[in-house]
Amino acid sequence: MIDKILSNLDWLGHDCFRLRAAGQVVYFDPFQLSGDLPPADLILVSHMHYDHFSPADIEKIRQESTLIITVPEAAAKLSGNVKAMQPGQSATSGPFTIEAVRAYNTNKKFHPQANNWLGFILTVEGVRIYHAGDTDLIPEMANYQADIALLPVSGTYVMTADEAAQAALAINPKVAVPMHFGSIVGEQSDAERFAAKLVNKITVHIPRKK
Repeated sequence: MIDKILSNLDWLGHDCFRLRAAGQVVYFDPFQLSGDLPPADLILVSHMHYDHFSPADIEKIRQESTLIITVPEAAAKLSGNVKAMQPGQSATSGPFTIEAVRAYNTNKKFHPQANNWLGFILTVEGVRIYHAGDTDLIPEMANYQADIALLPVSGTYVMTADEAAQAALAINPKVAVPMHFGSIVGEQSDAERFAAKLVNKITVHIPRKK
């Protein structure tokens, strides 16, 4: 089932992924969307920065029934079917269970812990997918259980590739997927260095942009 989920998980660039599962469509942090855009059943937005919370991109995929789950500051700027969440809370939507988890910087000031910005663990068809949002390597990751972990690798605003590899070892997913490269910051080489650090430890899938 993990392989099936992974084959239906499209990287749309930066931290944006689209998942088709259980007959529904989920977008994580939609940003700079183009091309074929099936309407969303669920949209997860991790925090307020423009490259994650993009109302213009949300409107490209939103339909009347779409549920948007995000931080309270973003929820306040949206109308309709919107749910604000804090770290530690959980919700359900159709076939999905959504757990909000912490995402913050430990050695830089872009994503303060006090903001209560989010990563998400989405469970569908028995598979747990962790989208880390913008974060450093944080102690809470040792308690996150995930089959697929989507981890930022670019450094500057988030973990470096080396730190992301440490995060993957702490979480111990079946598959780790690098993100947060190839757009605003980070290069393909960051994803490759991340994969090299995990050889013979954790399977790494370097995504190709759809």
